[in-house]
Amino acid sequence: MVRPRESHDQQLISAELSITPEPSEVRWLHDVFGNSVAIATFDRRARELVFDSRVRLDHSPAELATVDIEQYARSYPFTYSSEDMPDLLRSIERQHHDPHREIDRWARRFLDPSGRTDTLAMLSDMTAAIRRDFTYVPRPEKGTQSPIETLARRKGTCRDYAMLMIEAARALGFAARFVSGYVYNPSSREQRTGGGNTHAWVRIYLPGSGWVEFDPTNGIIGSRGLIRVAIATELPNTSCSQRTSDGSGVMVSSAEISCWSWLSRGRTMIRCSPNATGCR
Repeated sequence: MVRPRESHDQQLISAELSITPEPSEVRWLHDVFGNSVAIATFDRRARELVFDSRVRLDHSPAELATVDIEQYARSYPFTYSSEDMPDLLRSIERQHHDPHREIDRWARRFLDPSGRTDTLAMLSDMTAAIRRDFTYVPRPEKGTQSPIETLARRKGTCRDYAMLMIEAARALGFAARFVSGYVYNPSSREQRTGGGNTHAWVRIYLPGSGWVEFDPTNGIIGSRGLIRVAIATELPNTSCSQRTSDGSGVMVSSAEISCWSWLSRGRTMIRCSPNATGCR
């Protein structure tokens, strides 16, 4: 998955995908989450496999100031509406075993002891706490730490931070999803951690504003500097590349991302060139 998701806040202008060696067939589909997935079929072996994806898009990022939560959900705890709940259940369900309720205790640190907590302020504080209290350590190998491991070690990658925040938000009853995409520096004054590779962050459903982005690696609320590519309830569903069921595919070993931004007629224009290379 390398093609950004199209939406009102990010509109694709052009997208090209080149694969070396040339596959015998490439077909596109949408998975269960609506992500664009390219399936390449090859008729011969190769020593190296290269994906070169180049995209240009118009990005109109959502800022923190645009988050407008319904009155009933502005204070925590609240309950999602009966209309939304059936579609949100899978995103509320916990995915990681927490026998000693360590994630629960950590998440409840952000609640107001008085009993009513400002919803957005609490989630913003959680995002900021991960950025402030944990050490970012790049790890090119695939996979992720469990949220309990990240909590204990106080260090990890963007995907480790994302999974920790997702589990913490779910422990409080929020619907949360994993997001994989690209990160770029919106300006020379704003430097983002995690650039030069695919990036991971979180979406949490807030009534009135829908899915709101939280990036605990950079302390971002909103989508400024973030380009969504894939969304899922957990990490394995957002892999950049996967081996086919018969073993004839490849597993990508690295992905280098270069993104540039510029202003054109008052709009933010982005060009991203992710190049992934792997061997059988």
